[in-house]
Amino acid sequence: QREEPCAAAFRQEPRPVSYMEARTERTAERRPLVCIADYQAAAEQLWNRNARDYYASGAEDEITLRSNVEAFRRRVIVPRCLVNVSTVSTVVALGVGGQKASMPVLVAPTAFHRMAHRDGECATARACARCDTIYTHSSLATTSLAETATATSAIGTGARWFQLYVTRNRSEVVRVVREAERTGYTALVLTVDTPILGRRENDIRRRFRLPEGLQLGVLSGDEVEQTAYCSNTSRGGSGLANFVSSRIDASLTWSDFEWLRELTHLPVLVKGVLHPDDAEQAVRCGAAGIIVSNHGARQLDTAPATLDVLEEITAAVHGRVPVFIDGGIRRGTDVIKVRHGVGISERAIFCPTWG
Repeated sequence: QREEPCAAAFRQEPRPVSYMEARTERTAERRPLVCIADYQAAAEQLWNRNARDYYASGAEDEITLRSNVEAFRRRVIVPRCLVNVSTVSTVVALGVGGQKASMPVLVAPTAFHRMAHRDGECATARACARCDTIYTHSSLATTSLAETATATSAIGTGARWFQLYVTRNRSEVVRVVREAERTGYTALVLTVDTPILGRRENDIRRRFRLPEGLQLGVLSGDEVEQTAYCSNTSRGGSGLANFVSSRIDASLTWSDFEWLRELTHLPVLVKGVLHPDDAEQAVRCGAAGIIVSNHGARQLDTAPATLDVLEEITAAVHGRVPVFIDGGIRRGTDVIKVRHGVGISERAIFCPTWG
């Protein structure tokens, strides 16, 4: 009998355990899940080390990984009293193509969801649609753009954005952009902080690879060296790092961003901005929005926490386009700190996804 494609991600050494067996065996161990930390702890009981280290690790000494969270902990909330809050609306206008969300929490792009659950990105997208908020599909998703679109079509709410890595072969970029347009995605999110992959040492030690049976759903076919994920290559180290170095275009500049803008009718946001001068340049080049991000602390260790640079970037943008943020957001109080901690009345939040 053929094993479920994502079973290897749930395999517990030394005895191989299928996904359904793992879930059944651990049902009794679960406590009520009431916050993100609970969900993370429960998931880590099911994943093997390959999956757990990939999802949870940061770059090098993980200084920025800790700083992202600590930056929010340093901020305090001073409440006001005797204000009528009997009726409250959490709906936000995103400032991107007239789109709205039911709450100032969007779901950021993350890779390889089927390594966490057999439904993969389709399950994440359905959850976002039911909550009427934005789901962002990763270039490194394990389901296709069309599959995810189909999974949410019956729900009818919640827009979908597509995160794009620019590969060296521009025909591949054109193909996936056209696919995003055709399947109803409403914005592109261009990641600009990954000319090479950050040094994620746990992935290097474990020679990270996708479990057998999983493959990429967007960057697929001849353009993608699937074996960089699915087997330990002769170069060793992380299969993902090998893929990025061989496929992602490290020569990307602002002129390429302008080329992408001319290629599509969709609004294009820039993700991975940490310096106000880059934010200013993005606005001048026609970006539809700025996403303040250090790639979840997975790229350059000792880069600043996103919350610590948000105010300076927001000042540089000066209200011309919306500013979003990811990294370190764990609770609703963190959302309040972003929305009001830098003197801005309207901002949406990119929240990290936990499988």
